[in-house]
Parts: sequence; C-alpha cells; structure tokens
Amino acid sequence: MKSVRVVAGSLRSSAAVLLVLAVAGCAVLGGKPAPLDTFELSAPSVEAHAHSRRQILIAQPSALKALDSQNIVIRPSDQSIQFLKGAQWADRLPLIVQARLAETFQRSGSFAGVGKPGEGLAIDYQIIVEVRSFEVRVNGGEHAEVDLFVRILNDRNGEVRASKSFTASAPVSGSGNAAYVGALDSAFGQAAKDIVRWTDSTI
Repeated sequence: MKSVRVVAGSLRSSAAVLLVLAVAGCAVLGGKPAPLDTFELSAPSVEAHAHSRRQILIAQPSALKALDSQNIVIRPSDQSIQFLKGAQWADRLPLIVQARLAETFQRSGSFAGVGKPGEGLAIDYQIIVEVRSFEVRVNGGEHAEVDLFVRILNDRNGEVRASKSFTASAPVSGSGNAAYVGALDSAFGQAAKDIVRWTDSTI
C-alpha cells in the first residue's frame, strides 16, 4: 500500500478547480504546528435543458461521523479508514457538498429557484442527500470514490417523488494532498452533474 504523505511548498494546480487556503510545510516560529492544507470542492457547470418553474431546496446532507467532519478520508481496506495527513476540508464535508451542489443546480439554469434552508424560497421540492462514501481508496490502485444517495421530496405533501444512488470514481493523478483531493473533486463533479440532470428529468 502506498503511504499518504504531506507535500511541502506550494501546491500544483490540477484540472479540477481547487481552492487552497493554506499550505503545509511552511516554517512556523515559536514551535507551533504547521498549518494544514485546506481544500474546497468546485461546482461543475451543467448544460441547461427546458426551464422549470419549480423551486427546490438543497437540504443539509447527512453522513456517518467519519464523513461528517473536516477530515479527508483515506481507505486502505474495506474494514479500515485513515485521514489524510496534514490536510482538511475548509468546513464539514456535508456543508461543502450542500453548498457546491446548490451552486451546480443554480448554474444549470433549469429551475426557477434554488436555495438552502433559511433563504425564504417557496419550495416545491427538497433535494435530500446522504453522503455514503467520499474517500480515496489506496488499495488496488489509488482512486477516489463518491457515493451520494438522493431523494426528491415533494415539499407540498411530504411524499418522496424519486430516489437514486449516484456513484462516481476518478483516478489519483500524481502524489500528495492536492492529487488526492483533485481526484475527490473530479468524482464529486461527475456525481453532482448526474444529480442535476436526473432531478431535471424527474420533476
């Protein structure tokens, strides 16, 4: 198994748009620990189809404790998990997924309104997401895996209109923290686009 290591110095850009907020490996005076590499996800663009008059709400996703944090999950086997050393998400992962998924829906232009709780929209449907997998597997070839289970809930009567699991994977290209997160970003982007297209065709 290839070990996960921290890369010092500046991070190289990748095909995925990554927001790097801090760089590990910088010398810090006073013996304080070096800052962690801090990462965001990007929101992909999706081609718009017929414009709907529906307004949708992206609820805060649910996830198990290992994924409901700022830790970036590395899975060396099916039975064990580790966290990427020297790196973290910019916020709890479910909140980042919620924000970037909402942005992807907005970019599609397929809906009259897209919002999150507390934004005052008159909602027709809720998009409810469960983050089931969001990790880099390092056994049998390094690759990112994302699994998002999605329900479309009719906000008027509480009925589930449809539900589906969206999975995507992407190979890790290169080494270091940026490469691992770049693969996760690519996998999330594909899943997010599939979710928007499916929702558009369903409601």
